[in-house]
Amino acid sequence: MGFEISKSYQLMEQGLNARAIRQDLISGNIANIDTPFYKSRDIDFETALIAKTKEIYGEGSSSTKLQMAQTDGAHLSGVTDFDTSKATIYLRDGQMARNDANTVDLDVETSELSKNSVMFNALSSALQKDSLLFKSVLDSSAKV
Repeated sequence: MGFEISKSYQLMEQGLNARAIRQDLISGNIANIDTPFYKSRDIDFETALIAKTKEIYGEGSSSTKLQMAQTDGAHLSGVTDFDTSKATIYLRDGQMARNDANTVDLDVETSELSKNSVMFNALSSALQKDSLLFKSVLDSSAKV
């Protein structure tokens, strides 16, 4: 896309993508409910979305990251192990493992699936309304 509809459009779009990934992870957890030693997984995309929000809206422009001093231009720059702009997949803790060491709890997974579905639908609706608002502005300006 060559132009920006709104600042929030990109954030909502990224949120939808993250919700789709979370849907796949939760579905995978449910599909592996009888797999021995399977550990339920989830995704932490809220941290990535917060970082993206700050980037889009220009909040917190001063970096809290300690920069490595370089005394010569030929020195290598520091390498970061963790990119806060990307979501992190992790093993969900706090659930009792069964005798076969599987940690998938169907009640937890179905409730997380429902919450994710509600959030996906809300974001989808918000994106649609944002697009309709932009379309109505374009239609109004064409009539003038």
